[in-house]
Amino acid sequence: MTEKTEKKPSPSRKALKLRARARNKKPKFVRAESWKYERFSLSWRKPRGLDNKIRRKIKGWPPGPSMGYKGPKIARGLHPSGYREVIIFNAEDLSVIDPATQAARIGHTVGKRKRADIIAKAKELNIKILNVKLSAETEEVEEEEGAEGEEAQEEEQAEEIEEEKPAEDKKKPKKEKKEKAPKKTKPKPKKGEKKQ
Repeated sequence: MTEKTEKKPSPSRKALKLRARARNKKPKFVRAESWKYERFSLSWRKPRGLDNKIRRKIKGWPPGPSMGYKGPKIARGLHPSGYREVIIFNAEDLSVIDPATQAARIGHTVGKRKRADIIAKAKELNIKILNVKLSAETEEVEEEEGAEGEEAQEEEQAEEIEEEKPAEDKKKPKKEKKEKAPKKTKPKPKKGEKKQ
């Protein structure tokens, strides 16, 4: 007896596929009369004019965004990775997250020290963080390398400056321009006087 061991797609993967399918059916919404004037970009602007044909949904004019174009309900609020986002401001907030369906996003007001604590705790709990590019350990290593690299760069710049000094001495200084005296102009005749 052979059993089929097929992987069933997770609900979030199904939702993302549904959302992609819905997006393909959705038209590109363009700004009214952007095809007519070069000064208008194609990016959507809500038409507000009384006689605007797109706002009035006149037949033959491009469609505008409306409720009917909404994506599937199960996919709303999903990150492109398939996780639901939860904003985190400290390490204790991570205890609320379900690692299977949710991912953390560190709040933008969180400082470096707390951010490092959050990253370390998230690694322990196996929680994905959406807005972190490097782990805390690699950041420390890079900071050390950066400090060494800056010292090396300063030494190289000092050597280059020393090499450039003799080359500058060889160049002949340019002649300074003499200041010109202001031009003498004849006074203009007054209205009653004749020109000579």
